[in-house]
Amino acid sequence: MTGTDHAVLVLRLAAPLQSWGGPSRYNRRETRPQPTKSGILGLLAAAEGRNRETSLTDLVGLHLGVRVDQPGTLLRDYHTYSDYRGLPLLSAKANTKGQQTRTTPPKYTGVTQRFYLQDAVFVAALRGPKTLIQSLEEAVRNPVFPLSLGRRSCPPTGPVSLGLRADAPLEDILKEVPWQAGSHRRRQARDATVSLEATVEDPAGDQLAVDVPDTYDLKTGTRFGRRAVRHLWVSVPTGRTQSAHPAADTATTRQSDHDPFALLGW
Repeated sequence: MTGTDHAVLVLRLAAPLQSWGGPSRYNRRETRPQPTKSGILGLLAAAEGRNRETSLTDLVGLHLGVRVDQPGTLLRDYHTYSDYRGLPLLSAKANTKGQQTRTTPPKYTGVTQRFYLQDAVFVAALRGPKTLIQSLEEAVRNPVFPLSLGRRSCPPTGPVSLGLRADAPLEDILKEVPWQAGSHRRRQARDATVSLEATVEDPAGDQLAVDVPDTYDLKTGTRFGRRAVRHLWVSVPTGRTQSAHPAADTATTRQSDHDPFALLGW
């Protein structure tokens, strides 16, 4: 159901590096191939200046749709870490007081691996009460805290907000927003339209995403709830007036005229 009391906020999520959480922890931090609801709500909370203990009840109720305009590639970043005081690193064991013990024999350097999406571009659409959506759009344009795409080390490139849209199904919104891929990706397009992967929040969805946060409080930790999502493909104009296939077909024809075996008399 749609109506005048709801609206949709459209975001462009682009950066040299992005990293969207996942179930991994400790020394191996992976990223999901698309932005998570937890990560996007964290961006909105930062824009509004909320601290980590502030309730997320109003944000959790927003419905989310994500379109993959440019999937990017996976990057593994290799880290080493140590204690700045020169002390041995903590181990996974704890003493009778519940305190972590130092490694035995002592280890002074550890290794951690972190994964990122590089050169990726996404469009996110958030549907909710009009008053809330309007305030979020204003906050994204004038954020209190710096915005990041999954991790603090991943600031966005260019303006994040693509503005407000009248209330409509998320699928329709994702079909209407112009293609946001980079210029190099757009030059590769050969047809008048491009088919893009999308995921929309849908109570009747065929899959469950475990990425709905209850809090960002570091003391209590975050427990993730589930939401039903539906995967689909949407067709978006590329800006080309005609297909580039005829030229490709001509090139193929020219290649077929060349017969290297004729030189051998076959």
